[in-house]
Amino acid sequence: MAAEFSVASPIRTNHSSPIRFIISHVARHPIAALMLMAGAFCNALLAGVIPGAVGGAFDAILLQNDETLGLVLNSVLLVIASQSLRSLLQFVRNFSAEVFAQRFERDVRDELYSSLLAKSMSYHDRQPVGETMARVTNDVREMNLMMNPGVNLIAGANMFLIMPALYAPGIHPDLLVMPMFFILAHIAVQIYFIKRLHPIAQDVRRHFGKMNARLAESLDGLEVVKGAAQEGKEVRTFNGLADLVRDRFIDQGEFEARYLSIFLLGITYTGGLWHAATLFQAGIIAEGQVVAFLGLISLFQFPVFISLFSTARIASGYASAARILEVMTTTTALDQNTHGRSGEIRGKITFANVSFGYSEDEHVLEGITFSVEPGQTVAIVGQTGCGKSTLSKLVNRIYDVDKGRVLVDGVDVRDWNLQALRSQISIIEQDIFLFSRSVAENIAFGRDQLDRAGIVESAKAAQAHEFISVFPAGYDTVIGQRGMTLSGGQRQRLALARAFQTDPPILILDDSTSAIDSATEDKIQRAIWSAARGRTTLLITHRLSQIRWADHIVVLRRGRVVAQGSHEQLLRTSESYRHIFDRYAPSDSAAQD
Repeated sequence: MAAEFSVASPIRTNHSSPIRFIISHVARHPIAALMLMAGAFCNALLAGVIPGAVGGAFDAILLQNDETLGLVLNSVLLVIASQSLRSLLQFVRNFSAEVFAQRFERDVRDELYSSLLAKSMSYHDRQPVGETMARVTNDVREMNLMMNPGVNLIAGANMFLIMPALYAPGIHPDLLVMPMFFILAHIAVQIYFIKRLHPIAQDVRRHFGKMNARLAESLDGLEVVKGAAQEGKEVRTFNGLADLVRDRFIDQGEFEARYLSIFLLGITYTGGLWHAATLFQAGIIAEGQVVAFLGLISLFQFPVFISLFSTARIASGYASAARILEVMTTTTALDQNTHGRSGEIRGKITFANVSFGYSEDEHVLEGITFSVEPGQTVAIVGQTGCGKSTLSKLVNRIYDVDKGRVLVDGVDVRDWNLQALRSQISIIEQDIFLFSRSVAENIAFGRDQLDRAGIVESAKAAQAHEFISVFPAGYDTVIGQRGMTLSGGQRQRLALARAFQTDPPILILDDSTSAIDSATEDKIQRAIWSAARGRTTLLITHRLSQIRWADHIVVLRRGRVVAQGSHEQLLRTSESYRHIFDRYAPSDSAAQD
């Protein structure tokens, strides 16, 4: 399977179909699976002892002789001993089933998470986060429930199903007729039931995913929803999606209500009683054997009533397995290129006639050509939507070019080992992402271990140490999700500190100071100068104070390079650059004042 990264995971399973995917996961825990099946068989086998013991006691009571008490006592002791052993084996079975199901869920979740990390950004751009979360959480949980109680109960039910057929010939061979009728009819009903229930379960899972996707999107954009006073509309939309999920569950329940095996059980009871009574009237079997046979027929109650529940669990788990497998088998054009170049980057970047588009119909970038020398700072400027941010994402292969080449140190980025390439390039974007972890953990995110001295040094270089020290817990302060408890300037300085931690040869600053107020500008500016010193820097910005000190400026317009050179040269020769300069100069000057 083509993937951007082969994330380290010991789990390798069959992805050719949902059933093979499930079986390959089951095969990873053969002992637990074997104990589950053995426990189910022994449970049913010992349950079949009771009808025979009761029938024997019934005959002994009818005899009313000196042996009656001893025969009844033997039957009682047989029931006590068999059911005590059955209880112990049932404990082993249920314990094995739960361990088996939890390990199964863990393995599926690990494999799915590794698969998601391996996907390219183009995949995640198209996939709603809520839909992905529904598969990672709810669908994986459904697979756990498919194993226990689903498979656990269906295994037990099937064992109970065959016991009357095993014990009945011991009473009389003719009594095998009704148990075999029920077994064959019940199997036919199960096949029909599963085939019809599977698409219904798929529909339930699909609508749940849509509801979850909408919920995640609304919560992520909650500030926009509240700012536009659209709470009522969002509630109505979500209620509509919740109603669809409810309706699909009702459809499933309506189908389950037509479960025919309950009717078949009634027919089997009636036929079995008539057949046993006929043999009794003919003097072929005794009263106690009639009682024992009807007791064996009663064992069918468990598979009938439990199969309805367990089959629904299996159908839902199977539908979830198909949805999970859909994620895992989605391929990407990017690959890790583990055998590619993996040396140290010096920092030269070359765009050679590069074209790129997010879709085949329209190119965002067209014929981009320019070079950046090691240690040089190049500013990329242009109007909003001209492709500046897209261009920066081609350097570390977040996306691959459609035409042309992007070279780092003279080597096409596609020929680099992807991990080696990305580990030496740091991108700081306008929308800074910080994790709900401590300040120290966020700064050291690109490192394998926390080095407190190195973290503090990086924070000082990024002009962040001062405000971190004010926090009650200092570097151990846990920040809110996405860093929402911090100001824009604080988040950007933490991102710069994170870049200092990895000490990348190439630094890309993607409009990372656009949200900074004038009071913070000077500190951020000093941090950027410090970050850019001695490393190749691509600076995407509208701040003219930053553009001026760039070694080289590239002007983009509608996805094309329309001019490049120094600030003074472009003011003289480029109308597009002068337009940008005239547009942003007043606000930038005011910020400096």
